[in-house]
Amino acid sequence: MDLFTPYHFKHSGITIHNRIALAPMTNLQSKDDGTLGEDEYRWLVRRAQEGFGMIITCAAHVSSDGQGWKGELAVFDDFHISGLTRLSAGIHQYGSIAVVQIFHGGARSPQDITGSQPWSASEHIYKVGNKEIEVREGTIEDITSVIDSFVKAAVRAERSGFDGVELHGAHGYLLHQFISTMTNKRTDQWGGSFENRTRLIRTILKGIKSSVSSKFMVGVRLSPEDKYTFQGIDFDESLQLAKLLSEEGADYIHISPWEALKKPDKYLHEDKTLITRFREVMPIQTPLIVAGDIWNAADATTALQLGADIIALGRAAIGIPDWPSKARKPDFIPQLPPYTPQHLRDADLGENFIRYMKRWKGFVDES
Repeated sequence: MDLFTPYHFKHSGITIHNRIALAPMTNLQSKDDGTLGEDEYRWLVRRAQEGFGMIITCAAHVSSDGQGWKGELAVFDDFHISGLTRLSAGIHQYGSIAVVQIFHGGARSPQDITGSQPWSASEHIYKVGNKEIEVREGTIEDITSVIDSFVKAAVRAERSGFDGVELHGAHGYLLHQFISTMTNKRTDQWGGSFENRTRLIRTILKGIKSSVSSKFMVGVRLSPEDKYTFQGIDFDESLQLAKLLSEEGADYIHISPWEALKKPDKYLHEDKTLITRFREVMPIQTPLIVAGDIWNAADATTALQLGADIIALGRAAIGIPDWPSKARKPDFIPQLPPYTPQHLRDADLGENFIRYMKRWKGFVDES
């Protein structure tokens, strides 16, 4: 097995032509109403053209009150279907499979964008820089509505020709907020115990699986442990959740530890890597995707040897759109950041995406 061995998803019957995926990334390149922007189309289709076997879109909001930023792709209304259909067709013409990542921002859905106060599992103060944002506790009606929104979004994605959706249960968004003991202080069926805190993401998975065809994939992305301001995630609970989601129908688990080859923080004194621990608890027929700080073919191959089935490239895919073909060459040494704005334009990033990447220290050369 190597990076260029095809992978067959057993549940759906879909096969991808290699083990290289484009990781879902914020890029600010769609329109204010959530319809597909030309820059977003070019950015994603270019990576399919360059040989990425699996293309996962940026996080696309499933309801208008779940938008996280301007220029965000959406899938909450039928008027999004035309652009999504064009996008899936553009990706498919180069032989890649197409997946929409779907999410709700929860506490991270700013009122100045959505027009409504952000809500989450529990009432809390969400800090962004020097700002303190009051987040309300979601009502039972909010929870019921968002479950329905996720299911309908997945149905739209299938109608639009996509091969699957990925539930964004990571990086501090709504599903992560329900899983986290820091942001979920509820005492009803949606909070407290591990079973209750994971009920939302598991209910959504079940609802989608019962509403789409058997050949349509439903993956889940998870943050395996605490990172940055995204706290309240226990590593052993993440292992348990990955196992449960796999048993309950998830077509793949996508873990986002920021450093793919690391040991879990909870077990730094032991030898096993984070990847290996997830592979050991998950059913063998459920593929494991891993992302985080993979730049060269050696790192990607190591991730596969440790137990990953597919590697997802984020920053490397931004600056090196033809990474898959270059990685076939034994002398491949990836060009690392910083990249000039012109380099990024040549890699089919739009101006909004380039401005966004300037927020990442050392990524864009502004000299």
